[in-house]
Amino acid sequence: MPSRSFILPHAPSFGGRLEGVVDLPPDATSATPTVVLCHGFKGFLSWGFFPPLATLLAERGFVVVRFNFSGSGVAAESDVVHDEDAFRRNTFSLEHEELLAMLSALETVTDGAADPNAVSLLGHSRGAGAALLAAADPAWRDRLRALVTWNGVATFERWGAPERAAWRERGEVEIRNARTGQVLALGIELLDDLETRSEALDLERAAATRRCPWLIVHGRADETVPLAEGERLTAVASPPCELMAIEGGSHTFGARHPFAGPTRELIAAMNASQRWLRRHGPVKS
Repeated sequence: MPSRSFILPHAPSFGGRLEGVVDLPPDATSATPTVVLCHGFKGFLSWGFFPPLATLLAERGFVVVRFNFSGSGVAAESDVVHDEDAFRRNTFSLEHEELLAMLSALETVTDGAADPNAVSLLGHSRGAGAALLAAADPAWRDRLRALVTWNGVATFERWGAPERAAWRERGEVEIRNARTGQVLALGIELLDDLETRSEALDLERAAATRRCPWLIVHGRADETVPLAEGERLTAVASPPCELMAIEGGSHTFGARHPFAGPTRELIAAMNASQRWLRRHGPVKS
């Protein structure tokens, strides 16, 4: 499938821009249903399963937009953090702002190929949380066609009180990337964001207020975000919402980076997602 990179200027990121890639179907027109992919924590637009997922969705007739949140610290052509300061200063609210900026700029970054009335979101892990917040945002709550989340978090509250106290005292918390060996830091900005904007960042509240059809895909063997979090979101979500629990599915459905081919669990997640998006994503005639 044809793809091309883009830079979105004037975004609310530290560098003043967002970098991304557009994957186009062979028959893209000026009004093609579009899916925006959102990577998770320590992820990026070309991590593991994102390129093959984008190819699959483009083959199914969607314009696919994938981009790096500025706080990933990863350049579009790279797979390691090059901007440690951006990573350090990232917040959940900033990712929300950047996703809204991307949604508003879809016609621009796709050169008019995206149909602004047929936009869907698919997010993984923390990126699933960002996608859910966008789906509940008043600006897009009645505009998005569909939402798919993979192993999504039910809360951004991942640190207990003792960890928070030590974090605030040191001014940072260390994060080790097992894949690259990099030792990175999250600054106090993210902790402040959690504590001052708890209601705005409440994912269960977002689940109850979003309106587009939502497919929750979650691995039963997820070692990072337990299936119980997907069940929590399902329990509070407004309809329509469905939970698909994949037997044996890990946090990445067995995929790694560099990508070494699909697993049975990843194929199940991809197939269920493309069916959901094809069912709900296009504008009904």
